[in-house]
Amino acid sequence: MIRDLLPPIRTFSTPRSTPAAMLLLALLACLGAMPAAAQVDDAYRPPPGSGGGSFGDQLREQGYDVPAPPPPPSGGGRLDQGAYQGGGQDGFSSEGLRGTQRQGVVAPIPIAIPAFTGDDPKLAQDIAQVVMADLERSGLFQPLDPVSFLEDIRDVNALPRFPDWRQIGAEALTVGRVLRGSDGRLTSEFRLWDVTSGKSLAGQRFTTGSQNWRRVGHLVADQIYERLTGEKGYFDTRVVFIDETGPKAKRVKRLAIMDQDGANVRLLSQGKELVLTPRFNPVASEIAYMSYGKDQPEVFLMNLQNGKTEAVGQFPGMTFAPRFSPDGQRVIMSLQRESDANIFEMDLRTRQPRQLTNSGALDTSPSYAPDGRQIVFESDRDGTQQLYVMGSDGTNARRLSMGEGRYSTPVWSPRGDYIAFTKQLAGRFLIGVVRPDGSGERILTEGYHNEGPTWAPNGRVLMFFRESQGEDGGPRIYSVDLTGYNERVVSTPSYGSDPAWSPLLN
Repeated sequence: MIRDLLPPIRTFSTPRSTPAAMLLLALLACLGAMPAAAQVDDAYRPPPGSGGGSFGDQLREQGYDVPAPPPPPSGGGRLDQGAYQGGGQDGFSSEGLRGTQRQGVVAPIPIAIPAFTGDDPKLAQDIAQVVMADLERSGLFQPLDPVSFLEDIRDVNALPRFPDWRQIGAEALTVGRVLRGSDGRLTSEFRLWDVTSGKSLAGQRFTTGSQNWRRVGHLVADQIYERLTGEKGYFDTRVVFIDETGPKAKRVKRLAIMDQDGANVRLLSQGKELVLTPRFNPVASEIAYMSYGKDQPEVFLMNLQNGKTEAVGQFPGMTFAPRFSPDGQRVIMSLQRESDANIFEMDLRTRQPRQLTNSGALDTSPSYAPDGRQIVFESDRDGTQQLYVMGSDGTNARRLSMGEGRYSTPVWSPRGDYIAFTKQLAGRFLIGVVRPDGSGERILTEGYHNEGPTWAPNGRVLMFFRESQGEDGGPRIYSVDLTGYNERVVSTPSYGSDPAWSPLLN
């Protein structure tokens, strides 16, 4: 039995105010300027190490408006004055912090994160390392080398020597302390400072079991991310995925779960049956997944708190597990009958299905909008795989994608502003996004075989998996932000596919 996969954390906070004029850094500046044309991929980025983007050249030869990628930022970024005004009744001021953008490239905020203090120096340092790794991986922060630090922080509540931190280029500073109680529980506190103005931006204290020490680091990183960008963080989250081992012809696939940074991998199934396409319930500690244990696709629900599974039913002709509605009470799926595939919705309380499409075509891969009022799906009703949007009752279907190539696996962003998709074009697999009205299509990454985008809960980062070529090749999980310039491998013990991102745990 699987227990305590999503343990609670108690949080004690100093009062906070909502920042009055949050800038969304260069990420949102870049996105806000996207053109409205749907016929072209207007922001193609060649993959890292591609030597200038030969595939981008191919697209340009075919008439696509594909700009050459700008050079990476040289050195650190800078923070402009006056990005935040006011502060609030909590005594925290947020003046002086703002990220910058140059030619579509984010200039990350230089932030100093000294080793946390505490009665267990190694544990305190490990938590600080989690904070640094989370922020660096986001692409919006540049943690400074501790070797350059001029002040040795001993007291988390003492006023730092701000000139020392300005001298090394720090524009934000985080200090923290971790203490272990007599009952073994951890109490961790941190404070975030604006080095430019010398004002305190945030402070918080967490108490949790010692086994959850990594979550403390993720929670601190989330608070820093939110205070300095105005966006919710996404670090205190989990990802469920398919762990793949063995030779390519006899791959063993097991359900697994991990922290969003690839740590704490735990197996949820033992590989006795084929499992595919897990999906998170957005409001409960539960996942849905598809299993082929009885030679027919069967959908199961798994409670992540106690490891119990419950069969939803057998669904011949299903190729992907269903997705949950925003309220977690319904699931939506595609079922094939003879030459057609139609979209059905099922109420999980009554287990009564309702057919939503009957187009005489292959309608598959449905995904709800975050308000539950619309559904995006793929269909070949116009001759090729394209994206469509319809009402949640199946009415008023309209074509969304207008570009070249074949579109599949659409997933609506939790923010509602974009729809992610997989696209096949010129023999390549692309991961991109498009607005719900069909405008602003952008390609974020391309590869030999990319598939399965899934959104972080703040709607600013995607995970997907990419197959490698050759007999010994296999899938790896990657993340990429909406600029397309911050692509990272998510390390897993073996091959990994079909990632699905959880909501925030706290």
